[in-house]
Amino acid sequence: MASDARPLAEDERALLDRIAQRLVELHLEIPAILTLEGGKPLSLVASQMLVFFEPIVLALLPLADYRKFALLIERRDAVEALIQSIEARSESRRAKPRAESGTPPRSS
Repeated sequence: MASDARPLAEDERALLDRIAQRLVELHLEIPAILTLEGGKPLSLVASQMLVFFEPIVLALLPLADYRKFALLIERRDAVEALIQSIEARSESRRAKPRAESGTPPRSS
């Protein structure tokens, strides 16, 4: 099982960041986060399901990265890192137009 305790390698983190960036560019951050959060308990099964969804995912990633992602997504810490990267990039994208227009950020 790939849920070992080793930290994410630099190339693994870079892959997750590229995926997060692409999802935000496509405005798919909300469905992606909901899917990832819902799939956390089944991350091993979810990684195996990636084989089924390969044609869709290949629209976002080259084949080599897709296979790396399929192995990486088995790890719950990788799933959480991807969610955090998506959230950070999404917030950054939302803050950019506000900064350009001079509108102060909304408080939560």
